[in-house]
Amino acid sequence: MIISCSRRTDIPAFYSEWFFKRLQAGFVEVRNPRNPRQIRTVSLLPEDVDGFVFWSRNPAPMLDKLDLLADHPFYFQYTLTPYGRELEPNLPPRSERLDTFRRLSDYIGPHRVIWRYDPILFSQDIGLSYHENSFTVLARQLAGFTGQCVISFIDLYRHIEKKLTPLAVRALDEDEMRLLGKTLSHIAASFGMTLETCAEQIDLSACGIEHGRCIDDALMSAISGKPLRLPKDKHQRKACGCVASVDIGVYNTCAHGCQYCYANASSQQIRANRLSHHFQSPLLVGRVDDT
Repeated sequence: MIISCSRRTDIPAFYSEWFFKRLQAGFVEVRNPRNPRQIRTVSLLPEDVDGFVFWSRNPAPMLDKLDLLADHPFYFQYTLTPYGRELEPNLPPRSERLDTFRRLSDYIGPHRVIWRYDPILFSQDIGLSYHENSFTVLARQLAGFTGQCVISFIDLYRHIEKKLTPLAVRALDEDEMRLLGKTLSHIAASFGMTLETCAEQIDLSACGIEHGRCIDDALMSAISGKPLRLPKDKHQRKACGCVASVDIGVYNTCAHGCQYCYANASSQQIRANRLSHHFQSPLLVGRVDDT
């Protein structure tokens, strides 16, 4: 069993203390987001967990606690994007997040820190040249600290589109995806990185970009030294290549406030959840719900 921490929120940035308390306790109780009455107890014991995949935009709060994961294989999906405060209002300065990326890579190895450049979006001020220039700058700064980059193109779900309309944000068409994909693939290769897509229908193999799987049993096997073969995750989108995992996060609890985030419905709901959430207290209960 692989534990996903988490597609639904940024556990490393905001709930690392909670996570390590749950790791010490050896379990966590997770509420089904589609059926709130259904609660599952998930073991976090080394003999039951094949590894952890951490998703984060700012894992700095975890860096001094990584020794507590000595009994577990793990790797990070680390998102670094080039947008400004109008889209990412609450993130630390990019220079700090770049420094955190490099420190994390130095500590656990570049093969265990995957750079996510997503979501890719267009607006009046953001187009092909913007992404070409921004990706080049970031790739140069991350060269040698990772060998893999994952990209995805924005999906304008209804609750996201409502927030982004005033910013004139739009999705890319397939021609734009191919043109940008070819450009980014060339840049990535020049800095020693491979490029993969995350849950994208479009085939960009002609651009040197393969379909990826962010939760990857082959990578986890390489990290742990133990053979691991898991089925495809049937609960994800059809184009998602991830293997099965258990996510222990909760929607509407991430305080980064990124305007394009699918995991947050409203800022008011986030504030309410963070005030009453069991991520905060009482930690010993072990749940990740707000009952």
